[in-house]
Amino acid sequence: MKANQDIRNAVAVHGFKLWELAEALGVNDGNLSRKLRRELPNDQKEHIFRTIDRMVEARKEM
Repeated sequence: MKANQDIRNAVAVHGFKLWELAEALGVNDGNLSRKLRRELPNDQKEHIFRTIDRMVEARKEM
C-alpha cells in the first residue's frame, strides 16, 4: 500500500485531483506529490483533511 493512501482515497472519492489539493494548500503539485511519498504526521494529515473538507463545501456552493 502506498504511503498516505487515506489522503489519496479521500481526494479520489470526492472527485478531485492531487493538483487541485496542492492548489488549495498553496503548494506546488510536485512538492505535494513528493511529500506524499512518505507517511505524514497526524497533524499534517489533519490539516490536509480539513482542506479537502473545505474543497467539498466550496464545490457544494457552486
